[in-house]
Amino acid sequence: MSGCVWGAAPLLEALGRLWEVQAPLGSGSSASVYRVRCCGDPRAPPGAVKEFVPPPPRPGPARRPGARPPAADCAEYGFRKERAALEHLRGHRNIVTLYGVFTNHYSANGPSRCLLLELLDISVSELLLHSSNQGCSMWMIQHCARDVLEALAFLHHKGYVHADLKPRNILWSAEEECFKLIDFGLSFKEGNQDVKYIQTDGYRAPEAELQNCLAQAGLQSETECTSAVDLWSLGIVLLEMFSGMKLKHTVQSQEWKTNSSAIIDRIFASEGVVNSAIPAYHLRDLIKSMLHCDQGKRASAEKALCSPFFSIPFAPHIEDLVMLPTPVLRLLNVLSDASLQCEEEYEDILEDIREECQKYGPVVSLLIPKENPGKGQVFVEYANAGDSKAAQKMLTGKIFDGVEDADFCPVTGSSPWLPCAGCGVQGDLEAPWSRSILALSLTLCLQSLFLSS
Repeated sequence: MSGCVWGAAPLLEALGRLWEVQAPLGSGSSASVYRVRCCGDPRAPPGAVKEFVPPPPRPGPARRPGARPPAADCAEYGFRKERAALEHLRGHRNIVTLYGVFTNHYSANGPSRCLLLELLDISVSELLLHSSNQGCSMWMIQHCARDVLEALAFLHHKGYVHADLKPRNILWSAEEECFKLIDFGLSFKEGNQDVKYIQTDGYRAPEAELQNCLAQAGLQSETECTSAVDLWSLGIVLLEMFSGMKLKHTVQSQEWKTNSSAIIDRIFASEGVVNSAIPAYHLRDLIKSMLHCDQGKRASAEKALCSPFFSIPFAPHIEDLVMLPTPVLRLLNVLSDASLQCEEEYEDILEDIREECQKYGPVVSLLIPKENPGKGQVFVEYANAGDSKAAQKMLTGKIFDGVEDADFCPVTGSSPWLPCAGCGVQGDLEAPWSRSILALSLTLCLQSLFLSS
């Protein structure tokens, strides 16, 4: 495969298609990530390209003919390592999907290896920033915990250790409405750890911390890092989601090393979880089971999924889904009862809405129920969540028959009976439209929330 120089002409040829490079998403020591969109196919979802770029050669002693600089070796090794892991783990809904691989022959520093991945949305790190130190709701924590544990159970069963689980590496999939793991650059097969330094400060398990310290001193640890390091990291992530606080300094303190259980108890006692004593108790115990200093006593992902915390139904709060887009919008205050009764007026408004909504992307389906649940509300399903996000931004406050509010409408198969926060609509499995359009509906009050932010 070949591509164009991205800085000069933002087009890229990959996997037999032409892709427009829309924006940079982030960069690390050996790789950069870009948002891309397939040209000529408006229904195709956008993607993400992770480019492993070798740095420019540094002046110095001449290398042997054919020898490559160590940095180039690192980029190539990182590409091969992550590609192998994602190909082996392909197919799980809670692990980022690898679409394919290619070489960009026109990179500024020479040919670079690339992964074409599904584009995901907001990270847990960003959600924590938006929580304003209030912490996430039980629904959000449960949703994230279950999704990540499902991913860990799968990859651990395959013999892999992620080894860098942290809020920035857990992203929301707007298309599938779940959280997914990304960045397998430090991953390894259990029993065959090929990297000395694993995990990130603040999320590093005690045995990994010891291993890193010994490696810096040129020594080798007698304790092998196993899949248990991932459970430790997830325990810290969930504790941060509950407390709304970054805990890096807390978990590195001597007090934590002496009695982490007491600190966890104190965090939960300080959070006034209204009418949630039992759920908070179960979440606390789940987190403690992941944070045993003895990795042999730490819960496995499969065992953690059996926690009673996951048997409790939670409804999302309004604030939870402001930042979690889906392909479906719900439009409010569009039709009056009189419009619903007059067939001619109903059809005219329906066509007006469809015409307006199609300005932002292909509309897969459009539904206006004439009876409850959802009477008079408009449900617009787009081909992908990117179009839905664009439509939501432009349609909030748009005037059709009345003044309209637009919010994202979750379409979840896991809890179709949960009540809607804000409108009281309840999913009905007998309703023919509920599975594809409405299982759970929220009023996000986007105008006021966006203005206040």
